[in-house]
Amino acid sequence: MGKPWTIGAICGVPLRVHPSWLIIVGLATVSFQAQYGQLLQGRQLAVNTPGLWLLGFVTVLLLFGSVLLHELGHSLVALRHGVKVRSITLFLFGGVATIEKECRSALAALQVAAAGPAVSFALALGFFLLAQLGETVQPVAALVCRQLMILNLVLGIFNLMPGLPLDGGLIVKALVWHFSGSRRRGVQVAAAAGLALAITAMALGLWFVLVWRTPSGLWLALLGWFGLEAASAQLQLLRLQDQLLRFRVQQVQGRRYRILSAHVDLQTISRQLAQETTDMGPQNWLLVYDGHRWLGRFQPEALKTLPVQCWPREMVSQRLQPWEEVPSIRDSAPLWQAALALEHAPESRLLVLNGAGLPSGTIDRVDLVKAVCRGLGIRLPEPFLGQIQRLGGYPPGLQLGLVASAMADSEDTNSPVKP
Repeated sequence: MGKPWTIGAICGVPLRVHPSWLIIVGLATVSFQAQYGQLLQGRQLAVNTPGLWLLGFVTVLLLFGSVLLHELGHSLVALRHGVKVRSITLFLFGGVATIEKECRSALAALQVAAAGPAVSFALALGFFLLAQLGETVQPVAALVCRQLMILNLVLGIFNLMPGLPLDGGLIVKALVWHFSGSRRRGVQVAAAAGLALAITAMALGLWFVLVWRTPSGLWLALLGWFGLEAASAQLQLLRLQDQLLRFRVQQVQGRRYRILSAHVDLQTISRQLAQETTDMGPQNWLLVYDGHRWLGRFQPEALKTLPVQCWPREMVSQRLQPWEEVPSIRDSAPLWQAALALEHAPESRLLVLNGAGLPSGTIDRVDLVKAVCRGLGIRLPEPFLGQIQRLGGYPPGLQLGLVASAMADSEDTNSPVKP
């Protein structure tokens, strides 16, 4: 439904509104104005129709203000623990605070997760006190405060349900992480609980609609579907992390390079390159050796910086990239480190070095995708892999660079996953 709109910033955190938020604003305003009409009529308080619509709209704004404060509670605690918050976004299902990376300790993650519900309960208490104070002076305002008290109470309790992506699921993850010592185990337990909750919500929602003829069951089913997608995404992320931990670079490396003698002149290498077909993707890297000594890499772009007349007199050893400047990785490194290094490699390729520091192969994103797909039992067609090779990216659902970035600060990356 489009990209979120940035409408400002709070405490340095960008505040965004997704277009889907407008849907719930309209639906909730209609619902609240009808509800206020019945409540005020029962209390024999007269409010005209425009006034009812205004009460409904104000309630929606205050409700989403409460949601914003809920997410801001998460954000401020995260900032206190040194975790950058990218944005707070209001959307169809409420709000979400997007953090740059996870907290380094389970107790810090627990505090961040619990901050949101704590704010909701504090707001519920605040609206309760306001309702009590305004009961005799401003009964209509007191009614709105009482409504917001109930909504914040429900918001806090709902978010404490023990399953991802809810705050309760994050609390479960932090507790399991704290007592087991494994963040991965925490995610597994919380995601499984979230999956069970989502399926239950979808089943109950459909039961309400089909058996009890209650239209509001559709909303519960929709929430369940959203939770199912979120929990499944967490489990899929774990599966990808498992594969990046399972393999070592030497198990998946290719050999997209060939050897050049340091004494070959530029005219000779130019003729050789002209005869090669490059339609199938990036060229092989040209590694320069002097006997058994590796000097570096020759880049064909060097030919463009020198007049053709000088090519017969210039050797490749005079126009090479020194070996210490070639982006490389050890063959014993886990695959997630290669995925992380490829995010910063200028040509989306790394030279693989053996224990002696000599080239043994190369690795690029296609090598990573092939290995992960093989581990997951997925077969991708060769033309599709060729397209990935040319574009230098990842296919949808296999953003291994982002997965590796999430793993970079995790202590679980020191524990290889057994096949």
